[in-house]
Amino acid sequence: MRAVIIEDEAVAAQALQAIIREIDANIEIVAVLQTIEESVEFFGISPCIDLAFMDIHLADGSAFLIFEKIAVPCPVVFTTAYDDYALKAFEVNSIDYILKPIERQGLKRAIDKYRNFTFQPAENGDLLKKLLENVRQSTTTYYKSTFLIPVRDKLIPLAVADIACIYIDGRTVKALTFKEETVSLDQTLDDLMLQLKPSLFFRANRQNIVARRAVKDISIWFGGKLSVNLSVATPERIIVSKARAGEIKEWMME
Repeated sequence: MRAVIIEDEAVAAQALQAIIREIDANIEIVAVLQTIEESVEFFGISPCIDLAFMDIHLADGSAFLIFEKIAVPCPVVFTTAYDDYALKAFEVNSIDYILKPIERQGLKRAIDKYRNFTFQPAENGDLLKKLLENVRQSTTTYYKSTFLIPVRDKLIPLAVADIACIYIDGRTVKALTFKEETVSLDQTLDDLMLQLKPSLFFRANRQNIVARRAVKDISIWFGGKLSVNLSVATPERIIVSKARAGEIKEWMME
């Protein structure tokens, strides 16, 4: 079996490879890819792949963008830290997923599931299109308009429309409002992005989510990177990588 790993964290990719070898030493890992751009290029010239292990959140955006840019010629096992409610479409469409941290039992189940199903390339293309549509429909329902913030013995409502950006401060996730007030949130940035409307919020990097309404302008930065300048003062400069520069430009023009 020839497989490819699409994972932007080197440590996670190495751990996944080690478990795969433990389960079946005959599985050949042909490539380890980190970005949407690399994956699209790879599938364009290397169609002879039996199975792909794919993280949903990559350095340059959602892995689902890969399916919009090119036909993926093999079944996919998603590896993700996302909540179960966003993953029901994978089960319905017989494409497996593994919640992080990845364990041997879950990975073996996914590999066994692949071996128990017969996938034809044309059928798989239709399957992935259906998957993408189902995920979009399922996540649309969960866009938040308000978060409840625990403060002492109370829950204080925070309107999503009042949020200028969300960032990681040490080990704490915080929201900065347009009034430049800061509140702590008890969710990860990955979880929050599932609940925020993509046209209104953008994951600038691993530490920051920005609101469209808060973006004052974008500056050209070193090495093809971009600096996102907000209408409120942020603790640190918000930098978008060269790989995602085109994506944020398109987002701003939507």
